[in-house]
Amino acid sequence: MVMKYLQRIGKCLMLPVAVLPAAAIFLGLGYALDSEGWGGNNVLAHFFVQTGDAILGAIPLLFAIAIAYGMSKDKDGAAAIAGLTGWLIVTTLLSPGAAAGFLGDLSPATELAFARRENVLVGIITGVIAAELYNRFSKTELPTWLAFFSGRRCVPIITAGVMSLVSLILLFVWPPIFGALLAFGEFMVGLGAFGAALYGFFNRLLIPLGLHHALNAVFWFDFVGINDLGRFWGGLGGGGVVGETGRYMAGFFPVMMFGLPGACLAMYRAAESKHKQRVYALLFAGAITSFVTGVTEPIEFSFMFVAPLLYLVHAVLTGISMFIIYTLGWIAGFAFSAGAIDMVLSIPVPFSQNIPLLLLFGVAYFFVYYFVFTFFIHKFNLSTPGRGDDIDLDAEMQIEIGTGDWAAMAKAFVEALGGSTNITEVDNCATRVRLEVKDYTLVSEKKLKAAGAAGVIRPSKTSVQVVVGPKVQFVTDEIKKMV
Repeated sequence: MVMKYLQRIGKCLMLPVAVLPAAAIFLGLGYALDSEGWGGNNVLAHFFVQTGDAILGAIPLLFAIAIAYGMSKDKDGAAAIAGLTGWLIVTTLLSPGAAAGFLGDLSPATELAFARRENVLVGIITGVIAAELYNRFSKTELPTWLAFFSGRRCVPIITAGVMSLVSLILLFVWPPIFGALLAFGEFMVGLGAFGAALYGFFNRLLIPLGLHHALNAVFWFDFVGINDLGRFWGGLGGGGVVGETGRYMAGFFPVMMFGLPGACLAMYRAAESKHKQRVYALLFAGAITSFVTGVTEPIEFSFMFVAPLLYLVHAVLTGISMFIIYTLGWIAGFAFSAGAIDMVLSIPVPFSQNIPLLLLFGVAYFFVYYFVFTFFIHKFNLSTPGRGDDIDLDAEMQIEIGTGDWAAMAKAFVEALGGSTNITEVDNCATRVRLEVKDYTLVSEKKLKAAGAAGVIRPSKTSVQVVVGPKVQFVTDEIKKMV
């Protein structure tokens, strides 16, 4: 139950994260026009930089709103308003000036804690509380003389009261919590390249559970003081250090742009002849998506469960890439994921270092993945796509992903899930359709894969996640129409 709840939070974080490429575009343009002054010597550059900073600086607030909205039972705007209300109250009451008025003179450590109150952890806490209050009180009926404030309208009001009490508690518990988080961040930074390797390794291992977003927040945002992504795009005034900032992102580029496409080639060549045509369509689309955008799940889920040993190898190779790139000091950053788009956007940013060498290493990593995957597939006779029992379905059942016939794919999914009457809830994250079903025995994983699913996850007896890819929303919309 806890795992499922955390997965829901992770899903909600994808919407604000998807806004980050807009910040990267504006900041990249600003830095390209004025690489020396970072917007200080050029009016247009200043405009672009300030526009990007407006998005980057609001990430914790966007987290609060997105979680409040995304975790509300009927995705209503009142939940988002409640999240915003809660954020305004807690960040105001925990400001250093307000805290000093309540507590008296603050120690330097306590003042620093309150100065850093606008972070993603506070945003997540606020969003979760607002969503739970919405789910509990959005149907509340008040007496006639207060009827105007009944239902959804009362939720932001209740949130204001609850968050004022939460803020009162945080006045005393936030400084020690912040101190512990800061100590953890300093510990991870102190591990250097080994810490980056551990992050890369567990980042991949947590993908099946949908909890990698929580781990990413530790390293990318201002969660424990690392804030690698925020500082990379935030300029010199954002606390970044040339030669250091970006090290927890750079190692992903060789894996996502080159390594996984190399794995696709290995799996394609290992496929049985009768399945090669369909496997080609699946793996080629996945390889291009991974290279261009850094979205890797369509590839990873194609072998994650049928060949878990191979997925463990993939996690180890990711950790090795993170270790090597961190050690060499070759740096590039991303706003969404480590694909070619983000690579190009990061080039003008002064924190970027030795990008040509990073790309050359990526080309070498293509062959590393290809040969390592080929070795393990044949050495241990692993069932990768088109090999063994992974694909053994009638051709007429198959719908190629990427054709744009989302209605047909959705119809096939619904049938494979036991029919529309077996589906009780439909939602999606960045690459997966997330569903709740009544009878899990009616779900056919083989039929889902035949209809174009890259993978299927069953977190519980009533939950099913169908991996589709970046265009998952179109399939989800069609399923909602049927259900």
